[in-house]
Amino acid sequence: MQFLDRISALRADHICQRKGGDDLLIRYCTFRDNDAGWANGMECVQMELGEPDDSGRRRPIPVPGTEQVLDVDTVISALGTTANPIIAQTTPGLNVNRWGYIDVDEETGATSLPGVYAGGDIVTGAATVILAMGAGRKAAAGILDHLGIKQVNAPAAAQEAD
Repeated sequence: MQFLDRISALRADHICQRKGGDDLLIRYCTFRDNDAGWANGMECVQMELGEPDDSGRRRPIPVPGTEQVLDVDTVISALGTTANPIIAQTTPGLNVNRWGYIDVDEETGATSLPGVYAGGDIVTGAATVILAMGAGRKAAAGILDHLGIKQVNAPAAAQEAD
């Protein structure tokens, strides 16, 4: 499985992605389909941030020579502009707010269902990758606590090992 990201328009995401170095694929993709309308390929090109325009925004531009076509038989498009109403409709006992986003404990990411945790856009609505990563860390800590696993502060543990 391969994950391909289109660079977002949020400045905080640009910073996070740029610090990711060469390991993070920032690509723009278009889809190919066959005569029956089924996905059969993705045309991708790596992007980089260009020079700032008059507004100061650095817009993504294609990196020459990085074009490639990936053969696919399934494409799962994970875009979040609104909450998916199917989640609330098919998950009895899961509390959502009036916009359909999942209600969670802000400190742990715990939902109204025991042992179920959430974070990111399905909780906050569209936001930055940095906020989603923070929510994931909180949820992970909440899950460890739920499982009765003692958390170890990584920097402190590293210092104790020295």
